[in-house]
Amino acid sequence: QPQLAESGGALVQSGGSLRLSCAAVGFTLDYYVIGWFRQAPGKEREGVSCISSSGGYTDYAGSVEGRFTISRDNAKDTVYLQMNSLRPEDTADYYCHAREYVGSNQYRTYWGQGTQVTVAS
Repeated sequence: QPQLAESGGALVQSGGSLRLSCAAVGFTLDYYVIGWFRQAPGKEREGVSCISSSGGYTDYAGSVEGRFTISRDNAKDTVYLQMNSLRPEDTADYYCHAREYVGSNQYRTYWGQGTQVTVAS
């Protein structure tokens, strides 16, 4: 079954760094736009960053711009989120999302299972 396998979440101190990975299992990411989302306790899920299928276009939420970097290696079917200068407010479950437009206003989408990031103050 096609899946997104996430890894890299951990407990870190404020100011530390983590790199999250999202690897496609059973399919290729070549034609998928990839987004990272996060959900903190008691909060709505929010978008963090996204990257185009080619990797040529990226976008970031204002709260993470300048600290987080999204990248992809299509040869490895893997997307990364490098997180630097982490703050306690970055504590959340982080989810990878893949979306492919298949025409007629239809999309093929997959969600990862989530990986937990905890930043101690």
